[in-house]
Amino acid sequence: MSELIKVPDIGGGEGEVIEILVKEGDTVEAEQSLIVLESDKASMEVPSPKGGVVKSIKTKLGDNLKEGDSLIELEVASGDSDKQPESEDKPAKEKQPKQEEPKDKEQAQEKKPEPKAAPKKAASKSQAVKVPDLGSDAGAKVIEILVSKGDKVEADQSLLVLESDKASMELPAPFAGVIESIEVKLEQDVKTGDLIMHMQVQGETDDAEPEAAEETAKNDSEPDKEEKAEPTESKAPAAETPPPVGGPSREGAKVHAGPAVRMLAREFGIDLVDVKSTGPRDRILKEDVQKHVQAVMKQQKSAPATAGGSGIPAVPEVDFSRFGEIETKDMTRLQQVGATNIHRSWLNVPHVTQFDLADISGLEVFRKDQKAVAEKAGVKLTILPFLLKACAHVLNEQTGFNVALAPNGKQLIQKKYVHIGFAVDTPDGLLVPVIRDVDKKSLLQLAGEAAELADKARNKKLGADAMQGACFTISSLGHIGGTYFTPIVNSPEVAILGVSKATMQPVWDGKAFQPQLMLPLSLSYDHRAINGAAAAQFTKRLGELLGDIRSMLL
Repeated sequence: MSELIKVPDIGGGEGEVIEILVKEGDTVEAEQSLIVLESDKASMEVPSPKGGVVKSIKTKLGDNLKEGDSLIELEVASGDSDKQPESEDKPAKEKQPKQEEPKDKEQAQEKKPEPKAAPKKAASKSQAVKVPDLGSDAGAKVIEILVSKGDKVEADQSLLVLESDKASMELPAPFAGVIESIEVKLEQDVKTGDLIMHMQVQGETDDAEPEAAEETAKNDSEPDKEEKAEPTESKAPAAETPPPVGGPSREGAKVHAGPAVRMLAREFGIDLVDVKSTGPRDRILKEDVQKHVQAVMKQQKSAPATAGGSGIPAVPEVDFSRFGEIETKDMTRLQQVGATNIHRSWLNVPHVTQFDLADISGLEVFRKDQKAVAEKAGVKLTILPFLLKACAHVLNEQTGFNVALAPNGKQLIQKKYVHIGFAVDTPDGLLVPVIRDVDKKSLLQLAGEAAELADKARNKKLGADAMQGACFTISSLGHIGGTYFTPIVNSPEVAILGVSKATMQPVWDGKAFQPQLMLPLSLSYDHRAINGAAAAQFTKRLGELLGDIRSMLL
C-alpha cells in the first residue's frame, strides 16, 4: 500500500532541497537517503524510515521544507504499514542531526548576558567553547577548521565544520571574542560537550554579576527580546543563498558537497577542490566525483604518450584550422610505438653528449681497395661494418658502457655479450635491428648481416626478436649530411653513437695543414651510469681504431 513520507524533525527550522537522491520507480531500503536539505548552517540527508518503491516525489529542487512537509509517496508492504506510527517518528528523530535547536539555545544563553555588562566594568577573560548537542551519541569528524589562533571572530561566525554520517554542519561562535587556542585538529572525532576552543571574551567583573543576572531574568520574561537573541535562520527569505558548507579546502577554497559525496571522494582519494561541480549553486554531486575519477584514469592511461608519468604538463591543444587548411593523418602503429619509447627514454635518462672527430682517411682508402673482395663475397662494404667492429672492440675494453641500470637504481647489470643495434629509416618509421656477437664476426659477415636486416626492416619482414637484446646502438646520418646531433639513448642501454657525414678538413700534422677525411662522432650517454671522462675516453679510443683499423688486431 502507499504511504506518504514526510520531513522529520530537523531542529525546528527550514531547509532548502538541494539534491533529490531517488526517482520514481526506485526501490529504497530503510535508512537510505532520499533528499538533501540545507539550511544556512548545515546540510543533511533525509533517510527513508522504511523500505519500499518510490511511487511519486512530492517536492522539487529549490523547495523550502520544514518538519511535516511531504517528501515522497512510498509503496510499502502491508506488514510494514502496521508499524508506521512507531517506525516513522522514532527513526527519523533519532537519525536526523539536531544541531540546530540545541545550538540556538546555547547561543541564546551565552549571548544574553554579554551586551548587558557596563563597558567600564567589563574585563577580558577566557571561555571554553564546546561542541553543542549533535542529536546523537555517534559524534562527528572535524573536516575543516575555519579560524586560526589570534583571529577575532563575531558571534555566530563559523568556527569549524563537522561531518557525521548524515549531515555536515558549521559550528558557530557562541559569542564574540579572540581565538586563544584551538583544542581540536583535522580528522579528529568529537561528540557533544567536547572542548574545541578557548576564546578571550569581554566578561563581567564581580560587581557586574548581580546586574547581569537581573538583566538575564528580564530577558527571559520578554519574548520579543528573546527572539532577538535567537538565530533567525528559519526566517531567512527563500531567495537568499546560504553560504556553502565547508569541506576539504586548499588555498582557502570551500567546496559544496553533502556527506555521502565527501565519503565517496575520500574512498577514491579525491580532493573535492579539483572536482568540477554540476549541481545547484555549484554543489558537487556523486556523478561529478565519478566523472572526475574516470577523467583521471583516462589521463593516466594516455600518460605515456603525453606526460610520461613525469608530471610535466601536456602541450595545450591547438585548433590549427583557424590559421589555414589542414589535413589530419594517422600515425602508423610503428610511429606511435617509437614516439612513446623515445619520449620515455628522453624523460627518464639524464642525457649528455660527447662530440669528437675521427680521422678515417686511411680507413676510406682500405675500404675502396677491398671493393672487389666484397663484391666477390656478395656484399657491399660500407663504413657501417667498420663502425660496428670498432664499437664492439671499445665495448670489450671499456665494459662500463656495456651495462644496464638495475630497476632498483642501485646496481649495474654487466653484460658479457656484445650485441649492437643500428638505426634503419623506413617509410613507416625508425627501426633498430640488432646484430648479435658483433665482436666475433668479420667485416664481411657484418656487412652481409647488416644489409639483410636493413632490407627486412624496409619490407616489413623484421621480427620482434631481431630488434631486442642490444647493448649499444649506432645511428648514422652520414648518407644524408649534417655535422653533429644529439641521439637519444635507447633505454635500457646506456649509450648510443651518432655518426654524421665525413668531410675533408685541414688537419695540422706539426709542419703543415694536410687534407684529411674527418668523421663527426656524437656519443650520447646515461650520466647515471657513465661519467664525462669515460665518455671522452670512449670517443678518443674509437677515433684511434677508426684511424688505423690494424690496431684492432693487436
